[in-house]
Amino acid sequence: MKRLLLPLFLLLLSTFTQAQGELLPADKAFAFKAKVVNDEIVLSWDIAKDYYLYKEKIKISSDYSDQLGVAKFPPAKIKNDEFFGKIGVYRNTVDVKIPILRGNANSLLLNVTFQGCADLGVCYPPITKTAALDISAMQRPSLVDNAFELFSKAKQSAQSIVEKITPISDEPLPADEAFKFSVDVFESNTLLVAWDIHPEYYLYHDKFFIDVKGAEIGKVDFPKGKIKDDPLFGKVQIHKGRLVLEVPLRNIKSQNISFIAKYQGCWTGGICYPPQEKKVDLVLPIQGSSNATSTTSDAIQSALQPNVELNETDQIAALLQQDNLFWVLMSFFGFGLLLSLTPCVFPMIPILSGIIVGQKGEITTRKALIMSIVFVLAMSVTYSMAGVLAGYFGENLQVLFQTPWILAVFSLIFVALAFSMFGYYEIQLPAGLQNKITNISNNQEGGHLIGVAIMGFLSALIVGPCVAPPLAGALIYIGQTGDALLGGLSLFVMSLGMGAPLILIGAGVSKLPRAGGWMDNVKYIFGILMLAVAIWLIERVIPSIASLALWAAIFSIAPIAMGVLNKLGDTPSAWIRIFKAIGLLVMFYGILLWGLVARGGGDMLAPLSGWGTSGTQVAQVHIQFEKIKSIEDLDQALVRSQKNNQIVMLDFYADWCISCKELERFVFSNNSVVDAMKNVIALQADVTANDAVDKALMTKFNIIGPPGILFFKNGIEHRGQRIVGEINAQGYLEHLNKVK
Repeated sequence: MKRLLLPLFLLLLSTFTQAQGELLPADKAFAFKAKVVNDEIVLSWDIAKDYYLYKEKIKISSDYSDQLGVAKFPPAKIKNDEFFGKIGVYRNTVDVKIPILRGNANSLLLNVTFQGCADLGVCYPPITKTAALDISAMQRPSLVDNAFELFSKAKQSAQSIVEKITPISDEPLPADEAFKFSVDVFESNTLLVAWDIHPEYYLYHDKFFIDVKGAEIGKVDFPKGKIKDDPLFGKVQIHKGRLVLEVPLRNIKSQNISFIAKYQGCWTGGICYPPQEKKVDLVLPIQGSSNATSTTSDAIQSALQPNVELNETDQIAALLQQDNLFWVLMSFFGFGLLLSLTPCVFPMIPILSGIIVGQKGEITTRKALIMSIVFVLAMSVTYSMAGVLAGYFGENLQVLFQTPWILAVFSLIFVALAFSMFGYYEIQLPAGLQNKITNISNNQEGGHLIGVAIMGFLSALIVGPCVAPPLAGALIYIGQTGDALLGGLSLFVMSLGMGAPLILIGAGVSKLPRAGGWMDNVKYIFGILMLAVAIWLIERVIPSIASLALWAAIFSIAPIAMGVLNKLGDTPSAWIRIFKAIGLLVMFYGILLWGLVARGGGDMLAPLSGWGTSGTQVAQVHIQFEKIKSIEDLDQALVRSQKNNQIVMLDFYADWCISCKELERFVFSNNSVVDAMKNVIALQADVTANDAVDKALMTKFNIIGPPGILFFKNGIEHRGQRIVGEINAQGYLEHLNKVK
């Protein structure tokens, strides 16, 4: 039967090819030539009818590659190819131009590889052509040419930086690099399985299969994937970023088990991989042994455990995985409104209000609104860009600006603005520069808006380096998925929510009277607020006693400068009496702060709380922290905690972190908290220096900046109880009790 079928098949194939026409040789199907035209190499293909050439399969190299610019490809048509998925193709004719960067070579040896197919379904193997090109007729480089070459190299360097930020691969990665697989023993009867999926790749939800030899698998809570309209399978669920499964085991027959995982995924460039299978041999610890949780591997420390309680940051990161873009953005706008009530946004109020009040002439509500919107937009764009870069590189740009000299310079700027409010001088651009701006825009308002935008930009980077759960959640999402568009858009909308009250306040400031002594008093008040912002900035890097003295000075001297000790006059109004009463209270508070300075420090929010009835100072309660610096220090503390069966609390702190100081004052000095922490090892990592060791410790736990509080039990972090940002004492105790 086979002997009869084989000749019949060959006969049918011969008839088919004759009906379709002879398959052309590769050189006729894709006639190739290369030539030099002016300062460019032109690669040309004449493609026969019913044939096409793959754009992505054209590869160009040379013995003098440093003299070649970036190849310019014409737009290609997208074809849903049976081999490569959606891919660009060329038909008829195509020209690819390569700029020649002037050099000393007289000739170039060019190697060009390409591949194409016939419409009848036959694809040719890759074809390589070599062309020797004479470029001796080109002129030797002049100074202008050298400048052009430097510019081209700078452009290529900039392009390489952009490619690092948003990597675009020319070729698909090996499956093990596209879908990095790992499995670890989490507990004596639990495995932690993880896939780190490259940003340009995804795994199919319904193609997973797991099995264990030597035990049975309990219920696995598999997270829901995103919906994708796939060209092969229609609407399917897919997974991107990091996927983690907690696999419970039961009926364990042996401590030596084998874990088997099968999965399948694709590259967004149009190629799908065959099903992958992994088998890993593991040794389970003996039930009840402390070795079951002694590991501190990065995979376990940073994993998101889907079937346990998520902390607030991870909940927000999971929110970004949802398909409803409208509700995601509305949620982040709501987060921004809540953050506008935090100390990170409060300093923005006197900054923006002072800018508006300090303008010369009449400021209408419309102008004030425009200035407020420009300030908020500049702040939002800066906040979003800094967040996206932090998500990619794990480096919080706001932290980089918390250095002593930057904070000192910015504080001096606010001091200068304050004294201009007091009327000592007016801050203006040089007359020549003012004229240039006027000639360009014909409207001095443009110059003011530029200054407002600059203040918004600097305020976002320097004034408010706060880490909050929405920010941390968005950065985790960007870092794991590479989706800078959704992550950055969410941060931008959140920043708009933070700035919405500022816009309303800016419009309200414009309603203040612009004439008479009333306006002078308003300017004095905003000048004092500017000084307060300056102290608020500089106290991050100066001794506490020095900052306390500065606060005492501003609270005691400012009311005197405002005239609270002056006589009321014959017929003072009710408002003047109230104003003087408030001023006297502020001055009295400043005197109490001087008392704190005299005795060497104390809590400025409660200046009398440190003294007993007998006049002796009462000892302040506070958690006794053990300072650590590196990952090795932490590992030693975790090993020690397991021997003593103790919980470990790790606090990330920095001197420039305002929220950290709030935690020190209201949480770590709370009597109930101190009592609850008696049998807990309290560690504190001071990351003020932000050096390589600090960054390594924060990177290990995906901490973008302080404050951050982590809890460990048996050497493993209880990520569900992680605290990011500020919290009150009661909330802290709730997290601690859940770990116990």
